[in-house]
Amino acid sequence: MSRRGSIDLTTTVAGVRFPSCFMNAAGARCVTREELEALGRSRTGAIVTKSMTVEPRSGNPEPRYYGFPTGSINSMGLPNLGYLAYARIIPELRKFGKPIIASVAGFVEEDFVKIARVINESRPDLIEVNLSCPNVPGEPQIGYDAQASERLLAKVRKVVSVPMGVKLPPYFDPAHQEKMVGVLERGGVEFLSLINSVGNGLVVDPDRESVVIKPKGGFGGLGGSIIKPVALANVRAFWKLFGGRLPIIGTGGVCSGSDAFEHFLCGATAVQVGTTLVEEGMGAFERLEHELASLLEKKGYASVLACRGKLKEL
Repeated sequence: MSRRGSIDLTTTVAGVRFPSCFMNAAGARCVTREELEALGRSRTGAIVTKSMTVEPRSGNPEPRYYGFPTGSINSMGLPNLGYLAYARIIPELRKFGKPIIASVAGFVEEDFVKIARVINESRPDLIEVNLSCPNVPGEPQIGYDAQASERLLAKVRKVVSVPMGVKLPPYFDPAHQEKMVGVLERGGVEFLSLINSVGNGLVVDPDRESVVIKPKGGFGGLGGSIIKPVALANVRAFWKLFGGRLPIIGTGGVCSGSDAFEHFLCGATAVQVGTTLVEEGMGAFERLEHELASLLEKKGYASVLACRGKLKEL
């Protein structure tokens, strides 16, 4: 159990107990066996795999990641070892004694089904279906197509026996969030990861008069502090739409304990860390735990779940 003083930082998602409310976001330092094992040895509350595809992928050409003072931009292109490699690695990660979340991606519906069927047999604790990768040239984000999302989730649900969740893109219109609620309910979704990076951003280096990453002419997904308001809005909207019934893993702009606290106030049950983990390394988890515990103690909350959804409205 992860405690800082008298503060309980454990949490539960879809019936699975997590020793800490912090974990890596799929994509951040979780591609190789070495990175996954480093996560296992760290203070993270779970090991989240890179979103996996059928075939191994080297990803987009470099430079494909760039950090700047208020966030990051990336166009990684789903570099990963391929699902068969992760199916072999996942059972070996159990030695670390923390939950394993397998992130599943694909380019067509049958990819998701093929991967999920095999990965389910490797017995991760949860499977996260990534409907929202914004950085593969020519491939749309499935999460913006409600009908395609519903069709895909129905197929994946049939081959998955462990708790299944989805990673969604940011929605900017309440109508889209409301439409997705029915899709998620009918699809048997048991948790949400909100949000993936904000796609189609552009960062310019004025000194070089140039873009900062190579793929897609410099366009890429934004992460870090700059997207926190969008992430919080989606966490809050879905928490209210589901009446607090569905666990939400908040992702986006978690750079400090205070950022995590904001996610919990909006309705998150746990949080994932992306840009901060890439920039700071595995030590980020211990720092974030300490900062959050200190803040909760100062405010009189005994646990992370004690403040969940308590955001006040004016």
